[in-house]
Order: sequence, then structure tokens, then C-alpha cells
Amino acid sequence: MKTDIKKPGLLLPAGSLSRLKTAFLYGADAVYAGTPEMSLRAKSKFPLEDMEEGISYARGLGKKVYLTLNLFSHNRDVERLENFFKTIKHLNPDGIIISDPGIFQYIQKEIPEMSLHISTQANVCSWLTVDFWKNMGADLCVLGREVSFDEAVEIRKKCGGIKLEIFIHGAMCVSYSGRCLMSAFMASRSANQGACAHSCRWKYKGKLVMEEELRPGEYLEMEEDEHGSYILNSKDLCLMPKLDKILSAGFDSLKIEGRNKSEYYVAQTARVYRKAIDDYFENPESWNSEIYMEELETLQNRGYTMGFFDGIPGEEAQDYKDTTSRSKWRNAGVVKDNKNGFLTIEIKNKLEKGDKIEFLSPYRFKPVEIVLNDIYDCETGSLTCIIAPGKTGQSFRIPIPEKEASFFPENTVLRIKRS
Repeated sequence: MKTDIKKPGLLLPAGSLSRLKTAFLYGADAVYAGTPEMSLRAKSKFPLEDMEEGISYARGLGKKVYLTLNLFSHNRDVERLENFFKTIKHLNPDGIIISDPGIFQYIQKEIPEMSLHISTQANVCSWLTVDFWKNMGADLCVLGREVSFDEAVEIRKKCGGIKLEIFIHGAMCVSYSGRCLMSAFMASRSANQGACAHSCRWKYKGKLVMEEELRPGEYLEMEEDEHGSYILNSKDLCLMPKLDKILSAGFDSLKIEGRNKSEYYVAQTARVYRKAIDDYFENPESWNSEIYMEELETLQNRGYTMGFFDGIPGEEAQDYKDTTSRSKWRNAGVVKDNKNGFLTIEIKNKLEKGDKIEFLSPYRFKPVEIVLNDIYDCETGSLTCIIAPGKTGQSFRIPIPEKEASFFPENTVLRIKRS
């Protein structure tokens, strides 16, 4: 039995041109991207010339690109806006994601035809705030990650005439949708200007004893054990177990966090959520999250939490002992060329003859396992037993059977399991 609810768009992060292409290859409907100068990802590797190519590429596929302009502006940023908006007009993205009301107003005046989306950084957590932005002329609001599912459903019912987007996967911030000053105080890097040092992930050593002013004699102690202490470290958001409820509620867009993540992360989240969404709309009554969760567990993650889905989370949403990944799988590489019976692969982790690697084909959900036998170093052209990343662009070639070659187009990712 198929559902009559409209299928939401799947929005993926694109921290570079290659990740943009990877996201679309694996099923994204749209991507969001930003240049280092004006978004909250100062380490973005997406220069404007690549952005122009990416938008053209997306248009050729009938897909969309949204440009992030979600920093909170200082005077120095306002001085750069005039030249920046000349570039925006030239690029003509499908919309701009904004946090700052002043920048919102500026864009409305300078580019009145541009679709404007309100960022999660703006902390939209009530139907009253959504209604405000609707009246201001916004086309879409990204709800804050602090909004529970029941609250989001109420907002959806009360607010017609504006699109709503929710986060379903990615890193969580210990602060209020990223409005954090820890990094600025501790490392002189402002999270609100796109330069977060991730102080909440740091390991804190030693013992701290505090006495609250109004409770003399009552002491709060924090002390590290043999594992160290990660007092602010949140697990990663994953709403796959609740995706059927989310899809039944009629939201317009589902967003995945991670513009600084790898091509493997982009490919895996895109293909798994794409499959899960399509399967639900094909047969909602038999939908089950387990097969999709098995694949999401292969991503590097700090453990998963459902965040604020059911309300304010307890300590189960944090990991006070460790920030390392729970996954044994690693990004092995990306297919850069497929011709004449050979795959050319840009390497991401050390590989050896005899290793079993898995290709994540965009054309089938089950991974394709291949044993590395004949490995050709692209630089020397000779057979080798070991190849490891040591310089930018290092790659190797492997023969591929003709019957399987069509499964692995350019930008196909591969992974390897480590003990």
C-alpha cells in the first residue's frame, strides 16, 4: 500500500566539488555548499569557480544547489557583501541559507527573486518563529535540532505556506544549534564565524571540584578515570529508527550534516537514506529500519543518539569516555576513472594485495566485494603489493570483469574493514 504523502527532498552536504558530484550520484535531490568567506565552514574547499561548475552540473541533472551564507555578520563582513552578491547573482543558486536577519534583509533588497531559507543557526523552535519568517518572505525554515518530533508536527500543522526542513543525521553540538563561544574563548576561533575548534570533543584531564555559591558545603566533583574525560562530547544524531514517523508527518526536506566529511560519508548517507525513503513510500507497512542501520553503522561515528526527538535527552546522548569512532570500516578510496577494463582509484587508506574491499555501487544496495590481486601503481605503472596515501592524488589501477564494470561509475566509493 503506497502512501499519499509527498516525498520529501533529501539534502546532502557538499564541502567540495567532488562531494557534490558524489551526493548526486548516490541519490541526493539537492546539496548545500558554501565558500570559506561567508559560511559556517571556514575550512570549506569550495572556491567560487568550483561552485559555478557544481551548479551547472546540478542543473544538468535537474538537481538543486543551495548556497550557505549562515554566519552571524560583523562590520567587516558587511563591507564584503556588495562584491559577494555580485558573485551570487552570477552563480544564481537555487536558494540561499541564512541565519542573520540583516543579511536576510540585504538579500531581499538586492536579489528579490532569490529563494531564502532560514538556517538551523537561527534557532527556529516554535510555530510563532516560523510564522514570523514566513511573513518576512522566507520560503523555508530549518527547524532547530532542539525541537522534538511532537513540536515539529505541531509546527507543521500550524504553519502552511512555508516549507519545513529537519536534520536527520550528523554531528550534534553541545551548545544551542551551534551558538557556542567555547572555541572562541579557548582557541580564539569563533564557531559563529565558521572556525570552530571543537573544544567539546577535547580530552580534559585532572580533577575539578566546584562549590555553588548558594549551596555552601555541597561539592560537585569531576574526575578522569583510565579512559580520560570527555565531559561535553555528544554522540552523533541518527534518526533512521524514527524515519517512518518523520516521513508520515509531511515535512518538505530532510537534511544531513557534514560539509567537512569525506566522500565516503556523503555517499553512504545519501544512498542509505535514499533507499530508506524510497522503500517507505513504496511499501510503508513493511518498512523496517534495521537493514539501513546496519549500513549506517559502517560510518565513522561516536555512537548514535536520537537527540531531541523525544524531548530533552538524558546522559545516554553523551559519551564521557571516548570520542573515537565505533565503526571498524574505513574509507578506502574513490573511483576516478572506469575504462578499458580497469578502475583507477584515488586511495584514502593503506591497501595491500589480498585485501577484501567493498564497492558501494550507486546502482545496487548490496555492496560488491572484490579481493585485491593485481594492483598497478598509477605513477610507475608497475604491479605492487602495497599502496598507501602519501601525497595528494596518489592512485592505483585494478582490472575489473566486464560484467561488473557498469556498476562502478566515476565517484563510486569503496571501503575496507579493519580489525
